[in-house]
Amino acid sequence: MNAQDRQSLNRLVRYLRPHSGLMIGALLSMVVVAGAETSIPALMKPLLDKGFTGEMNEKLWLVPAFLVGLAFVRSMAQFLSNYLLSRVINAILLKLREQMFHRLLQTSTEYFQKNPASSLINAVVFEVNNVLTVMGGMLISLVRDSLTVIGLMGYLIYLNWRLTLVVLIIFPIIAYVMSIINRRLRGLNREQQKLTSDLAYIVEEAAGGHKIIKVHGGEDYEMKRFMEKADRLRQFALKSAVAGGLNQPITQLVASMALSIVLVIAIMQSASQGVTVGGFAAFITAMLLVISPLKHLADINQPLQRGLTAAEMIFGLMDQPIEEDEFQKSGMKRIEKAQGAIQFDHVSFSYDQEQGRKDALIDINFIIQPGEVIALVGPSGGGKSTLVNLLPRFFKPKSGQIRLDGIPIDELALRDLRRQIAFVSQDVILFNDTIAANVAYGSSLSDIKREYVIKALEAANLSSLIQDLPEGIDTVIGDNGNRLSGGQRQRLAIARAVYKNAPILILDEATSALDSESERQVQDALERLMIGRTTLVIAHRLSTIEHANRIAVLDQGRMVEFGSHQDLITKDGVYANLYKLQFANT
Repeated sequence: MNAQDRQSLNRLVRYLRPHSGLMIGALLSMVVVAGAETSIPALMKPLLDKGFTGEMNEKLWLVPAFLVGLAFVRSMAQFLSNYLLSRVINAILLKLREQMFHRLLQTSTEYFQKNPASSLINAVVFEVNNVLTVMGGMLISLVRDSLTVIGLMGYLIYLNWRLTLVVLIIFPIIAYVMSIINRRLRGLNREQQKLTSDLAYIVEEAAGGHKIIKVHGGEDYEMKRFMEKADRLRQFALKSAVAGGLNQPITQLVASMALSIVLVIAIMQSASQGVTVGGFAAFITAMLLVISPLKHLADINQPLQRGLTAAEMIFGLMDQPIEEDEFQKSGMKRIEKAQGAIQFDHVSFSYDQEQGRKDALIDINFIIQPGEVIALVGPSGGGKSTLVNLLPRFFKPKSGQIRLDGIPIDELALRDLRRQIAFVSQDVILFNDTIAANVAYGSSLSDIKREYVIKALEAANLSSLIQDLPEGIDTVIGDNGNRLSGGQRQRLAIARAVYKNAPILILDEATSALDSESERQVQDALERLMIGRTTLVIAHRLSTIEHANRIAVLDQGRMVEFGSHQDLITKDGVYANLYKLQFANT
């Protein structure tokens, strides 16, 4: 076991400490089970040596009573140990999932860009169960079966230490075989983990893009993609089963060879040293009983390797740095309600900065006064979305500084900063919850102000929709609002921004995917929303941003023009050409 595996196991063991009482109870129960196993061969010796000679005729009835009682105690102790361990494991499962999901919510945007949603779902929902397979297997097999092996081996040494030496040959042979299989299993399990995430991603894509698949007749293509991954996963699962399945037959083979040698030596000893029938039978019984827990210990190897591989993924997520921890938060400046003055001071930014990727933004430098509407236009890939993503600190600039009301945003508490910003984009994200919960998103159910929700819906031109729904604002809207039209979904996102009542508004192509009637309603709602707020608007339809105070034209990461609509038309530069081209096409 390498250093990383030991570290993972140590971290898992730390989760047991809060449940020490239950663990002590489970361990004591396992000791009872192990003791009961050891008692069976110990009972055989006097029974065979004296029971068949007539010495125990008056007490023979005690033997079946003792065996039944021993079986009852063993069964109850085994049930109790399993129950207590189940309570511990499920409590740890809950704690792990809580910590993983909390870290997932707190980690950086960059982490979500590098990891598909399917792999994150796989980690939080499925892989954590594999980690607990390690814990359950270790606690049951490594504790209960180990105690049983120790007890039986102790009794074997007591009966005949010479024969026991032959039995002990089993252990190094099994350990050597397991070390070879371990290395094979680890590589196979890593590949299985990756293929499982890839398969989940294909299913996720198929579910999300089902309309495109149906319209374009992509069912066969998607089925082929799915089956290729599923078949590769099957092949690796079989390879893992073969590698892991070798443990038990090899263990049985080695044990059988040792048993054969023991039988030969025992027969020779019986002639020269007077070994009794009872002693020999007790030794063979104890030896046969020790094989079963040894097989269990050998069988734990495959789930152990699978679980350790899963632990790498789990702790990899849990070790992700969070955007702002408590120590950072304590040194940050607080802001209740911003005025809305924003300054981009020679800001540059690059994705994957350590890889020397070309800068997405280069020396952006301008000031927005409170309440101004600033439009960001330009060719695709010019850096518009990147620019607005820097304001809520989804990413950090490579150089330069962004200030809000004269304060560098990296000196502001992150929660306070984001409380100043409302965001509406063309890619509307809604939750499978009620209209009220979506509008007041971020508030607990008990804190939702229903009258404010209704006012926000009215401001977003959704009054008629609410009146038509039998449950009103308590209507559940389905997965990402699939029970609403595109325009209704867009206006619901606007209502969410109205309810938040933030002093800064970011609009990212908020009307680009709508028909003319929906666009008119959405644009009307947006204009009401923008009143009194500092607004950054990303738009390809230049007709929607003519009213902006100033327009920033971005091209290949640089701000090539900045001014009012009329100023830029008069200048007859990039903006004027875009404007003429768009209206010529119209």
